Amino acid sequence: MSGMVFDVVIIGSGPGGYVTAIRAAQLGLKTAIIEREFLGGICSNWGCIPTKALLRSAEIYHYLTHAKDFGLSADNASFEFGAVIKRSRAVANRMNGGVDFLLKKNKVSVIWGDAVLETAGEIIVKQSKTPAPKDALGPGSYQAKHIILATGARPRILPGLEPDKKLVWTYVEAMNPDTLPKSLLVVGSGAIGMEFASFYRTMGVAVTVVEVLPQILPVEDAEIAAVARKQFEKQGIKIISGAKVTKLDRKDNSVTATIEDGKGGGVQVVTVDRVLSAVGVTGNVEGLGLERLGAKIERGAIVTDGFGKTNVRGIYAIGDVAGPPMLAHKAEHEGVVCVEAIKGQHPHPIDKRMIPGCTYCFPQIASIGLTEQAAKERGHDIRVGRFPFAGNGKAVALGDDQGMVKTIFDKATGQLLGAHLVGPEVTELIHGFAVAMKLETTEEELMHTIFPHPTLSEALKESVLDAYGRVLNF
Repeated sequence: MSGMVFDVVIIGSGPGGYVTAIRAAQLGLKTAIIEREFLGGICSNWGCIPTKALLRSAEIYHYLTHAKDFGLSADNASFEFGAVIKRSRAVANRMNGGVDFLLKKNKVSVIWGDAVLETAGEIIVKQSKTPAPKDALGPGSYQAKHIILATGARPRILPGLEPDKKLVWTYVEAMNPDTLPKSLLVVGSGAIGMEFASFYRTMGVAVTVVEVLPQILPVEDAEIAAVARKQFEKQGIKIISGAKVTKLDRKDNSVTATIEDGKGGGVQVVTVDRVLSAVGVTGNVEGLGLERLGAKIERGAIVTDGFGKTNVRGIYAIGDVAGPPMLAHKAEHEGVVCVEAIKGQHPHPIDKRMIPGCTYCFPQIASIGLTEQAAKERGHDIRVGRFPFAGNGKAVALGDDQGMVKTIFDKATGQLLGAHLVGPEVTELIHGFAVAMKLETTEEELMHTIFPHPTLSEALKESVLDAYGRVLNF
């Protein structure tokens, strides 16, 4: 119904958008959300969730092929690649339906179409190419006192590496290929690149990763990245760091890549079935009418304060479109802070230093706060604790004892500055350090906390103990 007036309208229904809409409705604000493709956004449909479904299938297959290590027999273990992909898509569809249910439950109106800001208080919604779900409102003009942009991001495209959906993929094609390639070149070693490298290698694909920087997983602590690299290479992933792909020669069913050493050294030529471009993402800021309204945009992201406010009154932005880190949980928290501030509840502004990051490859990587190098660069006199999972009884029993926990403290105050983990289920462990940092916990409080035995979580405490010369089990 065109012409409706709302308190809050959110553009984009990804994890940031739909969570923001739900919180706004909980606060008694008349709320609508505008979507043009699929409820749940990239995360639920083509990102976070379906990739974890793929990685779960790969994990189970890995253990089947190593059954003898556990005294078990699983001869001739195999997989049907089409069924693996089908399961992943079914998981995505379930998440999509769940978002629809939650929006209805919270009485959030769904408007279907492409949104353009006419003024700071009016949105013109145009017909979308994607069919609208049942009960969704259609194209027209809608008014709102507060408009929150949660339009997300898309894959960054480098010249010469333009995806064609057949030979050169983005994460979308990598998630839903027609057939399993025999060889794959992954350009970029961030979270997306290494997750897909890990998945395809486990499924038997010859994988090569090229990273322009000397260190893979560039945002991680250097020591943790080195441990992870050793494990990747042990699995058979070929890693070429400090190099860049300068040319792709596309044939009928293969691609030949020219790879140049960044130091001006040698040139390698690699021929593979497929190439995955995983060189990051860029915010969806175009086509919204922001330029006409004078909204400030820097480096492909909308500039905001700690509460999601832009420089245009009544316009807000959260999530990937508001800049890094490009993480779903960051978008969700930003959205909650934004609407609570709109309601006048005086929430704390988001502190990006306390946002955990997770990479779900094998081995898993998780981190929060400052790396060792960053802590030193900021002038901290630090204590560093390390504990290997080889010294953790639960990890040994699981048959997954490679990796470590690393903690960084300010020597003078005992403040936990950062925590960096690589190894079994560390994406499920990092929240312990996230809570500790949020509560301004010191090393003494962590050392006096009783951790259950036998658990992987004991490695967290042991790392803290090690930073103060009190490690017990290594």
